[in-house]
Amino acid sequence: MRVALADDSVLLREGVRSLLEDEGIAVVASVDDGQQLLTAVAAHRPNLAIVDVRMPPTHTTEGLEAALEIKRRFPDIGVLVLSQYVLREYATELLSTETVGVGYLLKNRVTDIDRFLESVNRIAEGGTVIDPEVVRQLLSSSEKQNSLSALTSRENEVLQAMAEGLSNRGIAERLYVSISSVEKAISSIFDKFRLHAGETTSRRVAAVLHYLDQS
Repeated sequence: MRVALADDSVLLREGVRSLLEDEGIAVVASVDDGQQLLTAVAAHRPNLAIVDVRMPPTHTTEGLEAALEIKRRFPDIGVLVLSQYVLREYATELLSTETVGVGYLLKNRVTDIDRFLESVNRIAEGGTVIDPEVVRQLLSSSEKQNSLSALTSRENEVLQAMAEGLSNRGIAERLYVSISSVEKAISSIFDKFRLHAGETTSRRVAAVLHYLDQS
């Protein structure tokens, strides 16, 4: 795997770089702003770009804007936003732009190295990983809560677990229910969202994005 890193914190950037390289992952670029990241991604075409949200020159949305541009220009390249912040509008756009190879994790909640590396690999392979707190914040408005009323409490729990990237078995283990119960809940969610078999995008991801788009 080949990764490009962008974070204006030298200590954090080099720490992630060292962690990845210890796992045999090639870090092809390590930069401190969004424009340098875009240049590096265009030049090296890595499997994954890991990017902070707030970077020079204004320390506002440069990282997320770069992430969005990467997904527009290079949809096959995975993007992992690793930040302290959830910027609702940009995060929703990022998660809606491309349904493969996207992740959003909060730095202060990454406490398990093995799980972080698992997330890196999953996103690079086209999967989706979203921190539960990111999901909570994106679904927190009253409009979204009204739309959630179409689902049962169990279906809401299953949906959030889906958003975090859990498999059916993983959801069953978390909720202490059978896999068949999870499958039934997911089928009901798809029916309520009118997501039919044969859709070109993943119905699991589309179910989450159905809510994220309702702001």
